[in-house]
Amino acid sequence: MEIQLSSSLLEKAPDFKAGVIEYENITVGDSPQMVKGRLQLFQESIYFELENKNVTELPGIQEWRSVFKKTGKDPNRYRHSAEALYRRVQKQNYLVPLQSAIDLNNFFSLQYQVPIGIYDMTKLKGSVMIRLGTEGEEYRGLNGRMNSLEHLIVSSDQLGPFGSPFVDSDRTPVTEETKHALQIVYLRPSTDSENAKKLTESLMNMFVQVHGGDASYRIIGC
Repeated sequence: MEIQLSSSLLEKAPDFKAGVIEYENITVGDSPQMVKGRLQLFQESIYFELENKNVTELPGIQEWRSVFKKTGKDPNRYRHSAEALYRRVQKQNYLVPLQSAIDLNNFFSLQYQVPIGIYDMTKLKGSVMIRLGTEGEEYRGLNGRMNSLEHLIVSSDQLGPFGSPFVDSDRTPVTEETKHALQIVYLRPSTDSENAKKLTESLMNMFVQVHGGDASYRIIGC
């Protein structure tokens, strides 16, 4: 699938980069006990780490708040998805296992302190552009609300925006019926090319270990 970065996004955030992974013939279902256990233990360790610390002090959380500021979105009103996860954990409102794709997405988002989106490729049409949302653009998100996309970084296909490091739309979620998926890892701007590849490949390998199938990845923006 062709995925490009818009020039307007790169003008505002010239160091923007993302890991893009395409999965084929995967099997999504209940998470194996290993994933459930690691997700629970990791959340507990994060909770204790944050006892005397503000979430915004964490490097990855801080960097992505800065990206939102650069693109014109108030990070105090629009918290990127990794920060939202960390704030849940800080309140001991731990994430419960839902299904394997979502659970792994959340685990890696917590581990790397970055937003990550995963989408059913059969629900996408045409090529994808990662760009800034324009005035009047909105979609119903997985948070159950209509969300204004103006000044937000969005992923958009021929049908319009479907994803964002803030919240994804309800048009393209991965379900247990999904066989082909697209994953976008919104890397920290400070991540160098070599580490961007290592991180993305590590995530891809773990995902394939759990879901089977085939996968390929690339880094855009480096």
